[in-house]
Amino acid sequence: MSTRATIVGWAHLPFGKRPEADTEAMMAQVTPQALAHAGITPEAVDAIFVGVMNNGFSPQDFQAALVGMGEPALASTPATRLENACATGSAAIHAGMDFIESGRGRIALVIGAEKMTALPSSAVGEILLGASYRREEQAPGGFPGVFARIASDYFARYGDRREEMAMIAAKNHANGVANPLAHVRRDLGFERCNRADEGNPLVADPLRRTDCSMISDGAAALVLADAQTAQALHRAIGFRARVQANDVLALSRRDPTAFEGAARAWRGALDQAGLGLNDLDLVETHDCFTIAELIEYEAMGLAPRGEGHRAIREGWTHKGGRLPVNPSGGLKAKGHPVGATGVSMHVLACMQLMHEAGDMQIPGAGLAGVFNMGGAAVANYVSILERVR
Repeated sequence: MSTRATIVGWAHLPFGKRPEADTEAMMAQVTPQALAHAGITPEAVDAIFVGVMNNGFSPQDFQAALVGMGEPALASTPATRLENACATGSAAIHAGMDFIESGRGRIALVIGAEKMTALPSSAVGEILLGASYRREEQAPGGFPGVFARIASDYFARYGDRREEMAMIAAKNHANGVANPLAHVRRDLGFERCNRADEGNPLVADPLRRTDCSMISDGAAALVLADAQTAQALHRAIGFRARVQANDVLALSRRDPTAFEGAARAWRGALDQAGLGLNDLDLVETHDCFTIAELIEYEAMGLAPRGEGHRAIREGWTHKGGRLPVNPSGGLKAKGHPVGATGVSMHVLACMQLMHEAGDMQIPGAGLAGVFNMGGAAVANYVSILERVR
């Protein structure tokens, strides 16, 4: 019997400033939707894995137990909460896969959620600083200040790339127009993204507002099943590879412009899958800030170190380019409710592989890469997905 874990169903709330008061209410919506999409009942679920960062977004913690509050039939199902900064959702997916592939169960429910907009943006920035090394990285501007320092270091070494960062923002917002789940569905255009003015102020120099992902609420869920169980269900998306690679938390102890942990995760995943980057049809990558997507082009091997700007300038990462990156609009347009992000990225990739992505669809998509990171490329997760049923 094969215990390889596959994704057999999913659900995804639209991201944004949502009316629900908390993660409990959002998880109560995606849970039955994901189970119905997979064609299973709550009684079939052997374990639940929940990704919620929290860290002060809500005084209610013990988030794994909240799933059973929204779905009483799951109240006695073993449930565990995971946290790994902005990669919390991918950590929950890996835990669910480990559960299945160890033979401990056949079906796992994975949920990612976060409620962020109930707090003022200054408080959100302070909470997110928990994903940095606070002892050294209490940067002005909160967490955007950390990435502003990365951008400044990158510019000092490789040249000013504000224009290319604006191109990345414009690309992702243009893609987000086609995504009904996105927080922002407006094509902002390059000129607006390239200005720093009252309408697009500097958040932390050189990052403008359009260089930063949105503070969002949202939840997404997926159902994992072993390969034998998946044969009796409606669909199955398999993991050709999945890799986690970590790097040192403190930026002072590594090259902050290199994202070497991300590069190791990508190399490991491509080797495990027996593929080259050019074999992929699309990538959903972690564009928490536009400078992050720029450096990730280099980490994934799309361009040499210091030359990531070529990928956006020459159109490689547009929907019609050699490797479309973030056809969903990415975190930049879709939003970034921290605990939900990794699950969301996998769900959007699954929709592409099932050819159910609507106007976001990359024609003929057969292989998708997903890169989700926690902190400044500290916890790095790469998945390579393919449809197996």
